[in-house]
Amino acid sequence: MLRSRASRAALSTACAALLLATSACGSDKPEEAAATQVRLYGTDGNMQNSYVDALKDRADLLNGMKGTTPLTPLPESFKDRLRTVDPKLKDYLYSAETYDAIVISVLAAQLAGTTEPAAIAKQIVGVTTGGQRCEEVTTCLQLARAGQDLEYRGVSLNRGGFTDVGEPAAASYATLHFDDQQLDDGKTEFVGAGNESGASTKTPPRGKKSRPAKSYKEDGSPLVLGGLLPKTGDLALAYPPIAAGAALAIREINAAGGVLGDPVVWIDGDDGTDPKVAKAMVASHVQHGVDVIIGAAASGISRAVLPDVVAAGLILFSPSNTDAGLSTVDDKGLYFRTAPSDILQGRALADVIMRDGPHKIAIVARKDSYGEGLQENVRAELERAGMGADRVKLLSYVPPDGATAPPVDFSAGAKEIKDYGADAVLVIGFGESARVITALADAGVQIRH
Repeated sequence: MLRSRASRAALSTACAALLLATSACGSDKPEEAAATQVRLYGTDGNMQNSYVDALKDRADLLNGMKGTTPLTPLPESFKDRLRTVDPKLKDYLYSAETYDAIVISVLAAQLAGTTEPAAIAKQIVGVTTGGQRCEEVTTCLQLARAGQDLEYRGVSLNRGGFTDVGEPAAASYATLHFDDQQLDDGKTEFVGAGNESGASTKTPPRGKKSRPAKSYKEDGSPLVLGGLLPKTGDLALAYPPIAAGAALAIREINAAGGVLGDPVVWIDGDDGTDPKVAKAMVASHVQHGVDVIIGAAASGISRAVLPDVVAAGLILFSPSNTDAGLSTVDDKGLYFRTAPSDILQGRALADVIMRDGPHKIAIVARKDSYGEGLQENVRAELERAGMGADRVKLLSYVPPDGATAPPVDFSAGAKEIKDYGADAVLVIGFGESARVITALADAGVQIRH
């Protein structure tokens, strides 16, 4: 009897020790007791300080989250100039790409000698390749007025020129980290992607010096740019830096004398992160004589409005579209972007995830061309890195259809991820994707901080 009690005591001691080590002693289902911690990852649609506002009083869930975004190290002088436009600015994502898209459009118009969109479009790629290199707006405009071929290198476009289809051949990505409910700039890392040799070698149309000095329109009107930017909707969190980049470019171009002898005119416009809102805005821009539309912000919105823009013979120049499929879209040579394709971001993001050594990965994407396109690019890159199909789970959600639509309900998907046992979750979406993260926490998924 004494020996039996001693044995039980020893067993109890051993079990207690094991409990401390595994939290599973005495459980019939040890895998449930030892819950796996999940590391969160994000992309350019949600790796912003403004994303914190989308989670409201649950913003602490973001601590430890990391991800990638197209981003070049921005000079402090550029940030200072942006803050003269918007002193409250706390994010800079796509501000440089917006600035460069407008400057490139203006330089192309000056070299074309006309505000006719078709003629401007033929100069855009050439502005970034094969001519005399320039970086400052004033210098570049002086060269363009003299009819000099240019190789513009701006704030974002600094690693290579445009490809034949009108997008960067090479880009810079940043790995960002959330800590203490904000992005920790001290942890930001930059990496290059793409190949500069992919830049176009085609020669733009000649005869620039003989072009007229003033804008070529029957009514003599100046170059008109129209915004198609996300003032409202799921991507509204990205609007402040994009708007600041646009306002700064227009201000500095006009301070340098404008284009073709006239100040550039800017007409504001909201894409609403909604095809219906964006289409109505495009129609308004057409009616008001816009030559170049800067936007849309979301790839899916650009896909929706591009047929209307092309039918009107205008240029659509986005600072933030990353959908890889837009590289081959039928655009009649009228679509351009300063943001790099998600083929490049997929590689950078897969590398970030794999460095943490995950065992099972869930990739959650908003159901549109941006979300599902990037999801597939990341999946393919993970597979190349050795992650088998059984270790990667793909899920999607339908984003709200308009401002009055009910928010995303990801409760079923969150339970599926928990049951799957993922230790890494990549969330591809905009502001609405905050509901994915809160649903994971509500389902009992332990988010690693």
